[in-house]
Amino acid sequence: MSVTPPPPADRPIAGWWAIVKGLGTVFKQTFRADNTEQYPKEIAAPPERAHTGRHRLNRHENGLEKCIGCELCAYACPADAIWVEGEDNDPDEPVSPGERYAKDYQINYLRCIMCGLCVEACPTRALTLTSYYEMAFTSREEAVWTKEQLLEPPPTLGTDPVTREGR
Repeated sequence: MSVTPPPPADRPIAGWWAIVKGLGTVFKQTFRADNTEQYPKEIAAPPERAHTGRHRLNRHENGLEKCIGCELCAYACPADAIWVEGEDNDPDEPVSPGERYAKDYQINYLRCIMCGLCVEACPTRALTLTSYYEMAFTSREEAVWTKEQLLEPPPTLGTDPVTREGR
């Protein structure tokens, strides 16, 4: 079975029509209104269900940490950005309700790719992603967040001292 080419009279019209359609797209994009966000001055809140910001370690209502030091988040991280060192819980002064707790917990934000696999791997919902995205670091040491920093709730958008300098 052979395919017959279109008659020669149709070819120039089809070629010109493709060029006209392409130029129409170019002109439509050239003369459209700009969509520029004035970021440091006007901070738009992210969508309500967007969780693409920094991590947060959560606590129970009674103040105990939800993290049980299972290290599943560190195993799930494809960028190897999480370090967890678990330890047995003291029965007299427990840190978490389980048998273990996270003695050392660190997230290196220079390596983190914000994929959320660590949050999915957490069996106790101790680790969540927040909508706070204003993170700036001036050194490598500042980019490694410790357990104490991750336990604190993120500030409201627009209160970061780095963004206030740009206003």
